[in-house]
Amino acid sequence: MSALPTPKSRILGTGHYVPEKVLANVDLEKMVDTSDAWIAERTGIRRRHIAAENENTSDMAAAAARRALESAGLNAADIDMIIVGTISGDSPMPACAVHVQQKLGADNIPAFDLSAACAGFIYGMTIADQFIATGAARCVLVIGVELLSRLLDWQDRTTCVLFGDGAGAVVLGPSEGDGRGLLATRIFTDGSLAHALTIPGGGTAEPLTDEGLAKKRNKVHMMGQEIFRTAIKNLTSASTAVLKASGLTSADLDWVVAHQANLRIITQVADRLNFPMEKFVINIQEYGNTSSASIPIALDEAVRDGRIKPGQNVLMCALGAGISWGAALVRM
Repeated sequence: MSALPTPKSRILGTGHYVPEKVLANVDLEKMVDTSDAWIAERTGIRRRHIAAENENTSDMAAAAARRALESAGLNAADIDMIIVGTISGDSPMPACAVHVQQKLGADNIPAFDLSAACAGFIYGMTIADQFIATGAARCVLVIGVELLSRLLDWQDRTTCVLFGDGAGAVVLGPSEGDGRGLLATRIFTDGSLAHALTIPGGGTAEPLTDEGLAKKRNKVHMMGQEIFRTAIKNLTSASTAVLKASGLTSADLDWVVAHQANLRIITQVADRLNFPMEKFVINIQEYGNTSSASIPIALDEAVRDGRIKPGQNVLMCALGAGISWGAALVRM
């Protein structure tokens, strides 16, 4: 086996937040033509959490960030940069990260959003790693957060059963030369598949009109089968790419934290990677698809309950709108 790459950054702390309100599959049975059994069988989802009326995206992001900072033994004054992966910010302008900065009391540091939907957290960690590697930043807060319940057509049973609200965060800082940290990340985009997962209305290409609102063009539209096939192929290839870049094989992995979009996608990826399902961190049954928040929520849960331990090799992979996807391999 080749020598492991020297990490430039490492995860100092993790945190997550989900709203109190729970919407179970049996509740959805009263809203659309679906059933608990149908949803669970096809997706693995049993429940999802829904933000309160007075709760905004930046509120959830700031809550997750505070817990990550506390976990790292740091405070807002220690942060050099805030990166927020989201497609459901408080408003189109300014960035959700701006509001998070103010709610944390982290003045005058760069704070910006990136839009890669479900792959947003992997993109954010990749960017943060580069800033830390060059010395341009020492401590970077990376957040994945979505409030998708306000972007769904609750009469469309093909999408409304899938998504939930929540936020997850990590604090990245310089590695300490002990081999722990980000061993490799790889990110990709195929714009030819942009039509497969989109919110078509509300931008400059299709400004919202009364007709557009009536047709719910400002809500999530998805071509499920196309996303399903592409996710299995691309999550597998991205995962293989980071394993190769790290000089590792699936036999060297301790855990996989995959994007929680569909349990059947995860089982297919497990088969292709030849990695046992019991080593996958799974929480889709409780939260559904929280998009960019999915991986950091699952990661934080597994760190806090002791499943993921210091020194273990953890593979993360996700695919979202764009189509954008990626993977990261971390020695915790």
